[in-house]
Amino acid sequence: MLRVLAALPALPLLATANPALAQTAATLATVNTGDTAFMLLCAVLVLLMTIPGLALFYGGMVRKKNLLAIMAQSFGLCALITVVWIVAGYSLTFGNGNAFIGDFSRLFLSGMGWTEPFTLGAGTGADLPMTVPEPVFMFYQMTFAIITPAVVTGAFADRMRFSAMLMLMTLWSLVVYAPIAHWAWAPLGWQNAMGVADFAGGTVVEVNSGVAGLICALVLGRRLGYGRDNMAPYNLAYAVIGASLLWVGWLGFNAGSAGSAGGRAAMAMVATQAAASAATLGWLALEWWRAGKPTVLGAISGAVAGLVAITPASGFVLPGAALLIGLIAGAACYVVVTEVKPWLGYDDSLDAFGVHGVGGAVGMLLTGVLAYGALSASTERPLGAAIGGLHQFGVQALGVLAAATWSAVATWVLLKIVDATIGLRVSEEDERRGLDEVLHGESLV
Repeated sequence: MLRVLAALPALPLLATANPALAQTAATLATVNTGDTAFMLLCAVLVLLMTIPGLALFYGGMVRKKNLLAIMAQSFGLCALITVVWIVAGYSLTFGNGNAFIGDFSRLFLSGMGWTEPFTLGAGTGADLPMTVPEPVFMFYQMTFAIITPAVVTGAFADRMRFSAMLMLMTLWSLVVYAPIAHWAWAPLGWQNAMGVADFAGGTVVEVNSGVAGLICALVLGRRLGYGRDNMAPYNLAYAVIGASLLWVGWLGFNAGSAGSAGGRAAMAMVATQAAASAATLGWLALEWWRAGKPTVLGAISGAVAGLVAITPASGFVLPGAALLIGLIAGAACYVVVTEVKPWLGYDDSLDAFGVHGVGGAVGMLLTGVLAYGALSASTERPLGAAIGGLHQFGVQALGVLAAATWSAVATWVLLKIVDATIGLRVSEEDERRGLDEVLHGESLV
């Protein structure tokens, strides 16, 4: 088995449109200032998805007594994961390493140049030249590493200690996020070598965060009064503003994954807008039919479901296929959130699994069916790196299964470690009082 996996890098590499994987094999002599400016702008847009986007989105959907606490988690994780990424996360993710994990060559970003174009995987025989300097690539990828654990917090909203969250996510970013991102996007990563098509994070960000969120919700247990007390969102206006920032930021999330300001980035942006719009309408249509009224919460939930689902597909599908992906994702996520979750009885507070886990899996699998080869064609792969069909569907399914399995098992182990050391959940009395006052000594007037 190890010999087979060691040979994976020799297989034809998938030219995914993640920045590391979107360039041709041509040697690039100078930094392209247009591509650099584009990537810097996209990195800022992705950072805005966490602060203030996700902070407002999640903050508006919890109860008033926990609003500051959930915002503090997004804000705190932005700072925490930045440090973790600089110290070791980037190196473990994009260091050459092997098929499973990177190395320590970039600890504290040592050896990183800034005046010349960056080549990912230099010296491996699977070199991927880029048109931007390494700090641009590093920063862009850092914003992905930040938002992924921030998404997970929605599953355990209202009941985890802030200190436990910080400890858990420090470990999680190194043990769970870094390996899965390496598999998918590093030149020697085994999923990349096998041909898994993940344009901007269907497994790395979405399936990973959704499954981890579900495990967190199951291990912590349900909130006090779940299914009995009124847990309606405190301020949907905040949530709408947050969802709007997520929508706009997602254009940079997906288009920036092309790695350059070109036609594929433009097509990814069109696909992203199409899927988000279709999913919004799909969710609202089902809700209107089932519940009698289209709600604001349904609209923003549907939009995020579409954005999630198109993430792996955006650089591989045409606009018509993007509309279909959005419609299917909106419907699938609606059913899981409104029917499956109540039936099973788990308390995924803000539906991290129901939207991100399910939507990400839907998007990954549909990429295997709907991928249009010409969008990922290159000199080395004139027919395209990903072509929809039975084979690609099977490859995609394996990618989803592997990411979900590692995320579930590793997250469960880390939760048990944190619980055994500092404890995971606040006391029942503190949960009733609210985390704003108990954990942060503050409250909304």
